[in-house]
Amino acid sequence: MTGLPWYFAAVCHYRESNFDFDTYLGNGESLHRVTSIVPKGRGPFATFVDGAVDAFRIENFIGAHDWGVARILFRLEAFNGFGYHAKGCNSPYLYGGSTLYGPPEARAGKFVRDHVFDSNHVDSQLGTAVILHAMMSLDSSITLDGSPQFASRTEPEDEAASTIVLMQQALNKLGANPMLAEDGISGPKTRAAVSQFQQQNGLRDTGLLDGATVAAITRATQAGGSVQSGDLSHILKRLEHLAQLLRPSSGGVTPATTTPGNTLPATNDPISLFERLFSLINKTAPVPGPVTPTSPAPVDQLKQVVDLLSTLLNKDGKPVLGQVNGALGDTIGKLLDGKKTALGIGGSLITALLSSVTASPNAGGLAGLLGTIVSAVPGLGQFALPISLALTAWGVLGKMEKWAQGTAPPPKPTT
Repeated sequence: MTGLPWYFAAVCHYRESNFDFDTYLGNGESLHRVTSIVPKGRGPFATFVDGAVDAFRIENFIGAHDWGVARILFRLEAFNGFGYHAKGCNSPYLYGGSTLYGPPEARAGKFVRDHVFDSNHVDSQLGTAVILHAMMSLDSSITLDGSPQFASRTEPEDEAASTIVLMQQALNKLGANPMLAEDGISGPKTRAAVSQFQQQNGLRDTGLLDGATVAAITRATQAGGSVQSGDLSHILKRLEHLAQLLRPSSGGVTPATTTPGNTLPATNDPISLFERLFSLINKTAPVPGPVTPTSPAPVDQLKQVVDLLSTLLNKDGKPVLGQVNGALGDTIGKLLDGKKTALGIGGSLITALLSSVTASPNAGGLAGLLGTIVSAVPGLGQFALPISLALTAWGVLGKMEKWAQGTAPPPKPTT
C-alpha cells in the first residue's frame, strides 16, 4: 500500500508502539481516539494499517524510490525528529544501545516528552539502526546498498521541502517566535509555529502543513498578516474609479459607438465592456496600507458600483436578464441562468475536498486521481474556492432578483 520496506515499518513499530497493533504508528497512542502528542490531531483509525499509512503519508514517505542506507537512516531520524542535532546528541532513535549514541563521553540524552530534553536520561530502547544491522545478519533478504543512490526522480520529501521552506519564510514574516530555520524540515519549532497559526485562524490544530493551512498562510502573508477580511474601502475606491472611467463625463447616456479619441466601448457590447473592465483592473495597482474612502458614506460608494453595473447590463435602456442574472451579458448570462447556485455549491465542495488531499504518486482509484489534480494545480483552493463561493452568492442573488421582478419560473405541477 505504501511501497515502504517492511523492515522500515517494523523498526518504527518497535520504537513507537513496542509492537502493539492497537496503537497509532506515528506516536504509539491509541488508535481509538484523536492523538494529542506529535503528530497530534490524527485519527481515530479503524485499523492499525489505516494509522500506519497515515503516519507514513504525513512524513511524505509514500512513493519514495531510494531506500539505500543513507535515505533509510535519514528517514528514520526524520520520523522521530531532528531535534537532537541542536542538543549535540546522536539520536537514540537510531543509535540507542551502541557506542554511537549521545556524546561519546556520556552516551545519554533523550527527549523524555515533546520538546523536553534530558541530557542525563539514558534511552533504554535499542536504536533502529542497531536493530537493522542485527537483522541483516539474520535475514539475507534485507540488503541495503552501502553507497548513496541517485534516483531518476526527486524523492517525495525533497519535493515537500520546497513548500516547507516557503511556509517557514512566510511564518517568519508573520512573526514566528522563535524565528524558524528556513531549512525545509518540518521540525518541532516549525510544527509549533504551524499549530499556533492554526489555532489563531480557526483551522484544525495538527501542526501539519496540509493544503488548507498552506493556503491560509499564503493568504495571510499576502494580506499583510491576517487571514480575516479587513478594510474593504480600497476595493470600493477602485470600483468608484472604474465607474468614473466608464461613465460618460456629461452624465448622459453613453454613445452606442465610439468616437475618435474616445476609448469607451459601446454600451450594447457587453464583451467589450468587460474587456475594458478587466484591463482597467489589471492596470490599477492595489493601494498599500489603509485607505480613507473618498466619500464618508458607504452607501454612496455602493451606489456608484450599482451605476457601473447598470452601464454594463443595460441594452437599449432595458435590462436583458436583470442586473444580477445578466452580469456577463446576454449570451453568457443566459447560458448560466438557473445554474449558478448549483455550480457554485458543487465547486465549493469539490475544492474543499481537493484542498484536504495530499498527493500520493502510487495511490490508485479516486485517491490517485485527486492527488494528481492537486499536484498538477498548485494553490488550487486559494483561487477556486473564492470563485465557487462567489458563484453561489451570485446565483442566490439572481433568484432573489427574479422573485422581485416576478420573472421566476412558476412552480412545477405535482401529481
